[in-house]
Amino acid sequence: MPTTHTVDAAGIAEIVMDNPPVNALAVAGWFDLADRLIALGRNPEVRCVVLRAEGRGFNAGVDIKEMQATEGFDALIGANKGCYAAFAAVYDCEVPVIAAVHGFCLGGGIGLVGNADVVIASDDATFGLPEVDRGALGAATHLSRLVPQHKVRAMVYTAATITAAELFEYGSVLKVVPADELRAAALEVAGQIAAKSPTVMRAAKASLNGIDLWDVHRSYRFEQGFTFELNLAGVADEHRDAFVEGRDSDGGR
Repeated sequence: MPTTHTVDAAGIAEIVMDNPPVNALAVAGWFDLADRLIALGRNPEVRCVVLRAEGRGFNAGVDIKEMQATEGFDALIGANKGCYAAFAAVYDCEVPVIAAVHGFCLGGGIGLVGNADVVIASDDATFGLPEVDRGALGAATHLSRLVPQHKVRAMVYTAATITAAELFEYGSVLKVVPADELRAAALEVAGQIAAKSPTVMRAAKASLNGIDLWDVHRSYRFEQGFTFELNLAGVADEHRDAFVEGRDSDGGR
């Protein structure tokens, strides 16, 4: 699997995604990530989870090549269910989850980061949803947790990215550090959390989820319905083929 995890003596779990070239996860990879997050959250020895990546960037979303190489809709449905499971697992993890983001954070990466409790980013990190250029929709639910509503709409419509420095100004990124200091910065915050009462921290996580302004699970599922509509219309398939073939899409219908 492209994802591994460790747990240190302080109870800090570290999940690392490493799937070259761009950390795009296949269907099995999304479910594996979800399983790790849920299991670590249920482990009484774990007090905090740091989610990070190796390679060129944090996460580039789903593996579109896998989707286009699979007959029928199995990979599409699998990717949608896998992303839903992984995003939910970040949110529902019983202990705080810190996302340590470097390089690009796109598509599914936004789903992971938007549902995290704390975000630390390197100064080279950029965030965006290229979904409309792939004939899909989704993760605006999670982008809405990072930027204001009108910025969300502009980013979704144009597929534009935003920098870590801009997110810091919005207050959604806690710290922006040089890339070689990212892991240490994330572990420092994790250490502060892990030093506190684990009973209180688990209660705090459940409490904060309970007072959230909207249901992230239902909201994301609603978005996914439009992705399925675009697939039935044939638009999404043309956009994904163009991406795999390295050409511009004809725009579809």
